[in-house]
Amino acid sequence: MSIAETCPCGTGRAYPACCGALHAGARLAETPEELMRSRYSAFAKGDAGYLVRTWHPRTRPADLTLDDDPTWTGLEIVEAADDEVAFVARYIAADGPGRLAERSRFARRGGRWVYVDGDVG
Repeated sequence: MSIAETCPCGTGRAYPACCGALHAGARLAETPEELMRSRYSAFAKGDAGYLVRTWHPRTRPADLTLDDDPTWTGLEIVEAADDEVAFVARYIAADGPGRLAERSRFARRGGRWVYVDGDVG
């Protein structure tokens, strides 16, 4: 498998068999960690529609526009609990490399996991 085929989420699996299946609607995320990984991959691939569909309606923005900057380069799951996932996402922006650390909260809504909100830090 080439790097180009590997899923951005860091599992090492092929994109179509990993987050690609979630992005295409072929299946739903089974855990908050799987949803977090698929959302990271959606940011990396520029799939704003998937991000909106997996964001709790109470907290999602009215408009979500994704830019090409930054370029997401890696995801590390620090901790995954019942309905929270702590992660570090690495990126390269116009002003250089950076990282985003967040503890995200998730909820079950209509039988599926959705992103609620998170604490950056």
